[in-house]
Amino acid sequence: MNEKTIKYWIELSNYDLETANAMLKTKRFLYVGFMAHQTIEKMLKAYIVKIKNEVPSYTHNLLLLAEEAKLQNEFSEIQLALLDKLTPLNIEARYPRYKEKLLESLTQEKCESILKDTRELQKWIKAKLEKN
Repeated sequence: MNEKTIKYWIELSNYDLETANAMLKTKRFLYVGFMAHQTIEKMLKAYIVKIKNEVPSYTHNLLLLAEEAKLQNEFSEIQLALLDKLTPLNIEARYPRYKEKLLESLTQEKCESILKDTRELQKWIKAKLEKN
């Protein structure tokens, strides 16, 4: 069950990253950030299942998940900055009163940068999964 669950989280993460790329192509910037968040959330949950052999906490807070995965001290400053950037995008994308403000802050360049960093972090977590 453990390997099956890990595979499930990784496949969902891959799908979410593909969706984030599709959202960038169509300039739906709000959802680029949201799907990038989902990509990393699912990778962290896969890692938690791997090291703890238990269901991850029901949270969308990436910093809490990183702590639960015992990875917070291994992340680079760029990776930690990405977690800080992505965490609010999950919540704010869901509630209409935040959308306007959030949309103003998300540009093509910012979304491209978020996706680049998300791809790199996803790859980094995958490598750790394969090693452990």
